[in-house]
Amino acid sequence: MKRVYLAAAGLAALSTAAPAAAQQAPEPDVAGRAGASAVSEVVVTATRTPQPIERIGAAVTVLTKAEIEASQAVTAVDLLAATPALNYVRNGGPGTAATVNIRGAEGQHTVVLIDGVKLNDPASTQGAFNFGNLLIGDVARVEVLRGAHSTLWGSQAVGGVVNIVTARPEAPFEAGAEVEGGSRGTGYVRAGVGGAGERYEWRLAGGHYTTEGFSALASGTEDDGYDNTGASGRVRLDLSDAFGVEARAVYSNGRAEFDAFNGDSDEYGTTKELVAYAGASLALFEGRLKNRLGYAFTDTDRENYNPAAAPFDLSFEADGENRRWEYQGAFALAQGWDATFGLERETAEMRTRSPSSFDPDPAFVIGEAEVDSAYLLIQGEVLPGLTLTGGVRRDEHDTYGGHTTGQAAAAWALNGGATVLRASFGQGFRAPGLYELFSEYGNLDLEPESFDAWEAGVEQAFLDGALRLSATAFRREADNEIRYNSCSPGTTDPLCTPGGVARWGYYRNVQATETQGVELAGDARLGERLTLVGNYTYTEAEFASGANAGNRLVRRPEHLANLSATYRWPGGLSATAALRHVGEAFANDANTTVTPDYTLVDLRAAYPVREGLEVYGRVENLFDQDYETVRGYGAAGRGAFVGLRARF
Repeated sequence: MKRVYLAAAGLAALSTAAPAAAQQAPEPDVAGRAGASAVSEVVVTATRTPQPIERIGAAVTVLTKAEIEASQAVTAVDLLAATPALNYVRNGGPGTAATVNIRGAEGQHTVVLIDGVKLNDPASTQGAFNFGNLLIGDVARVEVLRGAHSTLWGSQAVGGVVNIVTARPEAPFEAGAEVEGGSRGTGYVRAGVGGAGERYEWRLAGGHYTTEGFSALASGTEDDGYDNTGASGRVRLDLSDAFGVEARAVYSNGRAEFDAFNGDSDEYGTTKELVAYAGASLALFEGRLKNRLGYAFTDTDRENYNPAAAPFDLSFEADGENRRWEYQGAFALAQGWDATFGLERETAEMRTRSPSSFDPDPAFVIGEAEVDSAYLLIQGEVLPGLTLTGGVRRDEHDTYGGHTTGQAAAAWALNGGATVLRASFGQGFRAPGLYELFSEYGNLDLEPESFDAWEAGVEQAFLDGALRLSATAFRREADNEIRYNSCSPGTTDPLCTPGGVARWGYYRNVQATETQGVELAGDARLGERLTLVGNYTYTEAEFASGANAGNRLVRRPEHLANLSATYRWPGGLSATAALRHVGEAFANDANTTVTPDYTLVDLRAAYPVREGLEVYGRVENLFDQDYETVRGYGAAGRGAFVGLRARF
């Protein structure tokens, strides 16, 4: 693929800015005060600093605390599925493996942040984050940044970035609790408490979810349940006007039952995930230069058990860790001109094994990789309303050497902000994951994947903002994508028999892909009581090389659509009807097996009993649609739930 470093030219042009006037640099923390705010017009993920959304040249969706609560979503994938160009697939109910695809990209091409910390499991099959264990919990804000953004977020930020931020306290003391229950023996209780003063803030939250579930296998007859216990916390102390320290952590412990590939089973898996961060911030030159130094740690432990095989019931064990040191700075170059820059060192480790009755205590397969990175991004208003952004990143991988990626973007706010034109170009680079290199299916000869992505769009507001419409066209080209290659009996492929030992398959660079499409979105306030929100995405995601060239990628529907209508009655009652349509997708590379399209309708209602106390309820899958997100795996039928939310 031809690599054109447009961002470098953009940086050269931006460097001609006038000398800076005294001003404040933006906060260099995507999970700080701005990152956890309820202001949807400010975006933090696109530049790693808070910026007005009209200055962002890429498509982004912001979900605030009020919108998250109104959705009544329990799992993260159910919340995210209502955003443009995002689809998910799940191997059964809550707790089972779930993958998110943004604009047709693979799951491992989406970076997931929780309170500013990257959480992509290096011990998973291709390094993708498993959304199956992620519940809404104490989440206060979500940003979904679509497109290639490797310049700021590094390897894997090809399809997009999902930034999830937990709640921050806003009062000297505050507390809240929720409890809900309903179909399939489901219960969910969660609570949080915290406080904030002039120089401090703290918050603790926790929750427990349980459900008897339904069969993970579509043809199964017994239910597969799920239990999850989670906790989160954050504390910040400002020791002076210029210097502060902060720590935050999120933990979850889940147990999910699942079926064998050929029928009902008593098998189950446990997943324990820890996300932790500690950092310090320092403002210099009267706030013109703001600095943040942090250490982030993630640990994902997974174990699968098959009681029928006792005493050798442990069938799989994996542990993935990421350790990251990071420095980020933000400097106010001039009025309307900011620079964001940083240094990172990331160390990823994995160990995995698959015990069996033949070998109940096999040695762990171990892998490790280290990446040193530096990035620079400059954003400036070159004309009234016209903001240009250019960035460049250098990654030094301990195995694959140095790689440079760039990005460039433009956003032009016209007509007093009623019209916004956007365009961006970004490059992506992804080194092979540890599992792809070192597992029993590993291949040490793999090469990095590379990507180019473009998008252009327009957003228009009518009737003083009562009606907003947007359209975005996008395209992505990928080279050298890594795919799993099966080994057939009798093959002469030497990679199928390393060291003379046969194996089921291995990973190899075999694939070029092309993806293009259009996103349409809109929202309308029809009077004081009725609100309509909708989006539609058309995606062509195809193989561009090999025997399947021209075929659609697996599990990539061409059509995605969401539509909701909310009516607010006198007295405070709100009622919502929501529809989601997912088009048909293919279940294999040859495009001979189809996963049918489906349409789901949900109903939701909420009523404030008094100040600080709300009762809510919903009916999911109102018409009891029989559907699958992954062929052969079950999905939830009709379910009814009711809950109570209190704030003190």
